Amino acid sequence: MIAETVCSAVSVAGLGIAAVMAYRKRFHRAGRTAAYALVPIGLVMTGAVGWLAHTAFSPTAWAGFGVLGVAWLLFATTRAVERRGGGTRKERKAAKAGQGEAVAPSASAPALGAPSRPAARPAAAPRASDSAADDFSDIEAILKKHGI
Repeated sequence: MIAETVCSAVSVAGLGIAAVMAYRKRFHRAGRTAAYALVPIGLVMTGAVGWLAHTAFSPTAWAGFGVLGVAWLLFATTRAVERRGGGTRKERKAAKAGQGEAVAPSASAPALGAPSRPAARPAAAPRASDSAADDFSDIEAILKKHGI
């Protein structure tokens, strides 16, 4: 009952201010002020203020908001852990097992320094220099075409 009275008083005061603005020929601001002033009385007429007043003073409602907050916190925490690379144990084990195996073990040898033993070459490997020269000639042609 008190909340409805306060909302009604706020609406009447806002409409009074809007009337003063309209008298001073500020019609745009007067219209906006009148719109804002009608919101509290509209909420009273729909019953939203009564529902909100009963909810605001209800311990059960506040406990429900607390439970919703905890649920949101759990969702956010699990999402952050998931993004940082968490996951299930199986996923982590599979990732660790995949890290140890290199696709081409000799590929990183130049970056590490001299290899401890010479890498064995396959006997029947085709020469890559012919195909590489063809690839580079194509690239050179494209670059010359664009003036680079």
